[in-house]
Amino acid sequence: MTPYDDFPPRQPAPQPHRLAALFLLLVAVGLGFGAYYLYQHWFGSGKTGVDPTAEMRPVTPRGELPGAEKDRVEMLARVKPSVAFITTYDVRRDIFSSDLSAVPAGQGSGFVWDKQGHVVTNFHVIQNADAAQVKLSDGHQVSTYYARVVGVQPDRDLAVLYIDAKPDELHPVDLGSSRDLQVGQDVMAIGNPFGLGQTVTKGIVSATGREIESVAHTAIKDVIQTDAAVNPGNSGGPLVDSAGRLVGVNTAIYSPSGSSAGIGFAIPVDEVNKVVTRLIREGGQPSRPRMGVQLASDEVARRLGVREGALVLGVVPGSPAANAELRPTQFDRSRAVRQLGDVIVALDEQPIKSASDVFSVMADHAAGDVVTVTYRRDGEQSRVKVRLQAAN
Repeated sequence: MTPYDDFPPRQPAPQPHRLAALFLLLVAVGLGFGAYYLYQHWFGSGKTGVDPTAEMRPVTPRGELPGAEKDRVEMLARVKPSVAFITTYDVRRDIFSSDLSAVPAGQGSGFVWDKQGHVVTNFHVIQNADAAQVKLSDGHQVSTYYARVVGVQPDRDLAVLYIDAKPDELHPVDLGSSRDLQVGQDVMAIGNPFGLGQTVTKGIVSATGREIESVAHTAIKDVIQTDAAVNPGNSGGPLVDSAGRLVGVNTAIYSPSGSSAGIGFAIPVDEVNKVVTRLIREGGQPSRPRMGVQLASDEVARRLGVREGALVLGVVPGSPAANAELRPTQFDRSRAVRQLGDVIVALDEQPIKSASDVFSVMADHAAGDVVTVTYRRDGEQSRVKVRLQAAN
């Protein structure tokens, strides 16, 4: 080695761990200064925000409610005493003591129909219940009554209860009409969703002429669809228009979750008025009227060449249809069709497209009613009047 081999002297390479330590030190110093600054800025002033002399703020006057809101509030104050909270019970016997006890089974809504003590609700609210209790509130006190069933019509999901109340304790709801309801019209649903007590939800008539299935698995037609929130417990409660008139009875919701999804259904008041009046007059479960015809299923009718209408397969001897000389379908010994029967194409001027239409129209009638049957036979159309009988 020469004296010049190590000149200039070499600098030792910086170590990575020393650089990392230096960086962390600088960060810590920076955070410390930042924390000190924030402390001085936020807390160093000595102010705590506590003021022993603080007083409640004065309320800003709201002024008069707008006309529409004021009218709605006044209308609801008038309607609410008509709305009933219904609780159903199962009566059970203790296996050891033989004592009877009433166990709550379900809840729903209803409304006062008249001063005689009739209360209307859905059939499915009181279905299978052993007893029912009705609560009414006038805004100041709640009155409780035990109710008995006057009559039910499952295929319309309606029931009438009776409570022994004084006339001045009852506030019947005003009746409107569903025939002239218009899509977009304001409506309100009043009831007791989830047992919470009287609740009001506002919406519009979303559609009319809907069809839903009743608890009796028959079609209820001309149903009102609304986006007013309807939830479990609203069943049987009133759907009212902006004048506070009953236009429907809330009966079902369409919702995968079981709660309101903005699609609720109500039985139209024109149908309710007719059914409730019949139930009060007759009580019980009115026997279904019959004409005395056996109708082919739509599938069989189409297979036999009947594209529209209800094909009469058979006529019960001695029935109203037999007295009206309606013709059944005739078969030969091999059960092949020899002659088609009459095809019902209208009942009381209502078009009949299929057998199910006949059942829907018949549900609007009672035993003793006279219906006009329009039928087609051998390509010619005729009419005959038929007086309905009570089904056995």
